[in-house]
Amino acid sequence: MCAYYDLGGEGVTYHDTDPQNHGSGELNPADGTYLNEFRIQEGVDTSYTKFHRKPDSVDDNPFDKIVPLEDLPYVGWTEPGEWFNITVDVAESGTYAADFLYTSNRGGTISLDVNGKDATGPLQITTTNDPADPLAWRQWHHWNLASQLFKVRFRKGKNVLTVHILTLGNMNLAYFDFKPVH
Repeated sequence: MCAYYDLGGEGVTYHDTDPQNHGSGELNPADGTYLNEFRIQEGVDTSYTKFHRKPDSVDDNPFDKIVPLEDLPYVGWTEPGEWFNITVDVAESGTYAADFLYTSNRGGTISLDVNGKDATGPLQITTTNDPADPLAWRQWHHWNLASQLFKVRFRKGKNVLTVHILTLGNMNLAYFDFKPVH
C-alpha cells in the first residue's frame, strides 16, 4: 500500500517537490474524517478512491480497466524526482513478481530500489488516458492493474522498497501486490 509509506519525514523516508499534501486537507476537506485528513501534515500527496459521487463518478467510472476498492488510499500528484520508502516484512527469501494498481494520465516511468540498490531499472507505466471520457479531470482516475510489472529479490525479514518517480509523473500509485515466483 503506497500511501502507508514509512514514517520519518522529508529527505528521510520520502522526498516530495513541495511540502503541501495536495490530497488530504486540500482536495479532501479537513473535516475530522480519517481519509480526508490521512497524513495531512506530510508532504507526500495522498488521497483515496471515491465511489457513488453524483453527478459524476470518480473512481468507479466506466473508463476503469479495473475497478479499485472503495476508499482505497493512494499516493498521487506525483512529479519526477519524488520518491518514498515502504518497509516490507518478507516471510521467505526469494524472487517475487509484483502487480501494480495505478492510474497515469500521461504514462511515464518509475523505478524501485530494494535495500538501497536498484532492483528494476526504469519501468514504463502505460497511460490510462482515454479520450472517450468526456470529463477531462477524470483522466487521473482511470485505474489499471499492471500484471507482473517487475520481479525483485527479497531476503527474509525487513526490506526497504524505494519507489522513484522518474518521468512525467501525474500518476496515482495504490499498491504493489507481491507473489512468489516458483
